[in-house]
Amino acid sequence: ERINPPRGGESDARRIVYQAAEGEPVEIRGSEVVSTWERVAGDTWKAVLPNSFFGDCNPYRDLIAGDWFNPLARAHHTGAVYLDGVWLTEAADKGKALEPAGDDPLWFAEVDEDRTTIWAQFKGVDPNAALVEINVRPSIFYPDRPGIDYLTVRGFTMRHAATQWAPPTAEQPGLIGTHWS
Repeated sequence: ERINPPRGGESDARRIVYQAAEGEPVEIRGSEVVSTWERVAGDTWKAVLPNSFFGDCNPYRDLIAGDWFNPLARAHHTGAVYLDGVWLTEAADKGKALEPAGDDPLWFAEVDEDRTTIWAQFKGVDPNAALVEINVRPSIFYPDRPGIDYLTVRGFTMRHAATQWAPPTAEQPGLIGTHWS
């Protein structure tokens, strides 16, 4: 689910409004449900997905980087794994994700030319019987080009975008953004 507004309004008085129907709970997510997990050992499971599943941007290949970002001597990816809406922590290495799950379950991913493999700890849970989602889109409401002005967005719940780090001096794509508009 991604909204790419094709045009903007003409002025502040003639805006284009994206609004949920009154009284209707409308949720837009940058994630997709994955229910093809295979148990590896203990609480660790893995899912293997074709890279085409992610479209133009694979969040498990996309490293968080940019001015003012301190990676603390390890890789951080824009992707995440969610169990019943709660995000799991990215492991610093695959070995940590293969250990018995602690209080903060972990995930780790590897991406090759054709596929993405994600290992995740689901403590006492069968992920194929639960709601497990992974990030697939870097934004949810974001124009592909600048100059899309005079928009109003309201009434939506938005979550699970694989957003990149951005300092205040650069374009700041996010879950919702203006693309310099």
